[in-house]
Amino acid sequence: MIRFEHVTITYPEHEQPTLRDIELEIPAGELCVVIGATGTGKTTLLGAINGLVPHFTGGTLRGRVTVDGRDTRTFPPRELADVVGVVTQDPLAGCVTDTVEEELAYGMEQLAIAPSVMRKRVEETLDLLGLADLRSRALYGLSAGQLQRVAIGAVLTAHPKVLVLDEPTSALDPTGAEEVLAAITRLVHDLGVTVVMAEHRLERVVQYADAIVRLPGDGTVDAGEPDDVLARSTVVPPIVELGKAAGWRPLPLSVRDARRRAAALAERLAAVDPPAAVSPPGAAPGIALRARGVVVRHGAVVAVREIDVDLRCGEIAALMGRNGAGKSSLLWSLQGSGTRTSGRVDVAGEDPAALTPGRARELVGLVPHNPSDLLFLDAVGEELARSDAEAHSPAGATRALLDRLAPGIADDTHPRDLSEGQRLALVLAIQLAGAPTVVLLDEPTRGLDYRAKHDLRRILRELAAAGHAIAVATHDVEFVAATAHRVIVMAEGEIVADGPTADVIVASPAFAPQVAKILAPRQWLTVEQLERAGAFEPSGVAG
Repeated sequence: MIRFEHVTITYPEHEQPTLRDIELEIPAGELCVVIGATGTGKTTLLGAINGLVPHFTGGTLRGRVTVDGRDTRTFPPRELADVVGVVTQDPLAGCVTDTVEEELAYGMEQLAIAPSVMRKRVEETLDLLGLADLRSRALYGLSAGQLQRVAIGAVLTAHPKVLVLDEPTSALDPTGAEEVLAAITRLVHDLGVTVVMAEHRLERVVQYADAIVRLPGDGTVDAGEPDDVLARSTVVPPIVELGKAAGWRPLPLSVRDARRRAAALAERLAAVDPPAAVSPPGAAPGIALRARGVVVRHGAVVAVREIDVDLRCGEIAALMGRNGAGKSSLLWSLQGSGTRTSGRVDVAGEDPAALTPGRARELVGLVPHNPSDLLFLDAVGEELARSDAEAHSPAGATRALLDRLAPGIADDTHPRDLSEGQRLALVLAIQLAGAPTVVLLDEPTRGLDYRAKHDLRRILRELAAAGHAIAVATHDVEFVAATAHRVIVMAEGEIVADGPTADVIVASPAFAPQVAKILAPRQWLTVEQLERAGAFEPSGVAG
């Protein structure tokens, strides 16, 4: 179905090719997952499938890419629209209408599909992706996860033979991600659709993959069976990391497979108490932020309902809950620039909503789920210099933070030319440069690879150790398990659970990390915990 023949792709601003002499074939009716660190060329590979690269992005393509027999050199994206459906990292960028139902129908209108068929497909897609209750909602009023499902649905209604997805579950809660992946799997198995998907949250997708294409970062690709490729990869989900550490072969790709292999490991750990996944905060920490009676309304919708919450110095709190639960609304109301219908927020005796933006930033820094909202200059170097000046930091301080999260980004690169993960890393660096008293992050791991998440975790731990209070709204359960002291769960605008990380997430089928599911009911959360407990010693084989 998809064939790359000696494909080399080079961009004018890069000295080396992004992809080099690629030979790759993806058969019809398979789910292929593309993996690799941020900036290794995953988005370029996906864009070449429907001709966006180089027809839209520029650059030079040598070699040949064919999809269902059509050569992308002579068939531009508009002439491949009936064969290839594409969902990008930023779903809002691809939306062109006002409401959910209109967006689902728009693509079919461009393909001149009969109205009766359009209506039927819209209804099927609404049910398939759980969007029926949102059919008349305005797109601008949807949460990031809801918007992502609409973007996927708008592509599915055209019934393409090939579906290309760039980070399709990045903004979805665990339950929403499972629903979308189940729908994608049905398309592959029942309808023979070929799906090519790039995803950093491999713990969600590898169990469904028929093949994996790994981009090691030198322009080449390593493609093959999931078990074989992951055995060679340094970018792996926790379940594969556990399998490697325990010496299991073949490597497990699902929790069910791992549980079957983990009996000896669980027996060995029976008398061992799990060490803390995250070092506890200092004794008797003070309150950095106190919120009382916070209410947020968006028109007739009550997004946050009379919430009382404290954020403590030296503590990392994870804010979790399904899409639309009110997490982002709460963060913006705490930061001061978002809507707050009633209630009060106190940081160092001041309410951020009553302060100038500069003073508010010194107290509370916030990274939004759409990082582009905070970028408006023409070059990365200009953004970094502005950040140093506003934060009163030494020249190069923000650059040092950026290089820890996403190294190799040139100063003269335009922010719009960065990948989603690189753009997020830039905004993270800008907000963290000022080291505000309270740091709020909305989906900070979206688009970040495992190495970048590890670096972000280290930075957050350093901030917490220095006494800062940190709140992270996220659906990334693995990041929470390894990073957070405390988990706050929201539903329908209210706090429904608040407690130590292990107590809250191990008991939850949706929020439990992979290691916890494998070794339940014991409160083991990460492979790092198991290593510290000597689970794989002395032989390195635990089962």
